[in-house]
Amino acid sequence: MAVTEASLLRQCPLLLPQNRSKTVYEGFISAQGRDFHLRIVLPEDLQLKNARLLCSWQLRTILSGYHRIVQQEVALKNRQELYALPPPPQFYSSLIEEIGTLGWDKLVYADTCFSTIKLKAEDASGREHLITLKLKAKYPAESPDYFVDFPVPFCASWTPQVNSPQSSLISIYSQFLAAIESLKAFWDVMDEIDEKTWVLEPEKPPRSATARRIALGNNVSINIEVDPRHPTMLPECFFLGADHVVKPLGIKLSRNIHLWDPENSVLQNLKDVLEIDFPARAILEKSDFTMDCGICYAYQLDGTIPDQVCDNSQCGQPFHQICLYEWLRGLLTSRQSFNIIFGECPYCSKPITLKMSGRKH
Repeated sequence: MAVTEASLLRQCPLLLPQNRSKTVYEGFISAQGRDFHLRIVLPEDLQLKNARLLCSWQLRTILSGYHRIVQQEVALKNRQELYALPPPPQFYSSLIEEIGTLGWDKLVYADTCFSTIKLKAEDASGREHLITLKLKAKYPAESPDYFVDFPVPFCASWTPQVNSPQSSLISIYSQFLAAIESLKAFWDVMDEIDEKTWVLEPEKPPRSATARRIALGNNVSINIEVDPRHPTMLPECFFLGADHVVKPLGIKLSRNIHLWDPENSVLQNLKDVLEIDFPARAILEKSDFTMDCGICYAYQLDGTIPDQVCDNSQCGQPFHQICLYEWLRGLLTSRQSFNIIFGECPYCSKPITLKMSGRKH
């Protein structure tokens, strides 16, 4: 078939095989917002070309305009299968030679066809980095695709000529090493923050992540966005928490911004400018820093954590934006002005304001 069984299950979870040979599929598919019953009968060779589709007239009407596209895709797939020849022996011999020159200890993974390989490198601070390369049958005449976990785009130069110094794994790997070293200062900054503060988001940051949400105290945090090209400069800062706590921090930031010294670490500068010590996860108990939403009683909700806080200094209960929105929308006493909703806190019944950012809806 034109899709694998796994991808078919993801796209059409209600369309299932009815026999061991998987020549008959039956179930439901969604089209134009409705569910339709469908039965697919395949020939023994499992090719779509001679398959039969049994469905209602409504679904047949929807599919009627797509039969030519299906025919073209089947023809293209058959043509690709006919001409998809394995790489020549020189492909493997040159590749083995290049990996040997690099060092087999750099190879982390290779599939059975050597079409996908992963190489590792260590930076000056001992961090390990990976580059995944997808090689094509015409390699090295054709550039491979490559994937890295960097906060900035990685573009390796490649000369599409056989035996060129710029058309080899060695060339890409050396450019990979240079890019790693250029980002060393950025990763040093982020590692210090991860090690010495309580990072709320992301929980397991990839090497490409430039933002951190850091706990400052009970229901108060700061979100910073570090520039990977200039990592020791003042990052973008945004405070989250009750106004009576956040406003003084904003005033300190404005008042002390002249103290920022690029020669010092970002963490030390933040301490000096905000006149605070960051609480570390190691010295805090869960009960000392309650961040669970006061409505759904969960911390994570669809990848987000509570970012709305009651301004009442006696309350300070955090909420997910979507939870607080649903709560306030259900109150008869709530009112809305443009994207701002005014209502009462679910905990202390004091006035609470929710400014909808548009991110959750």
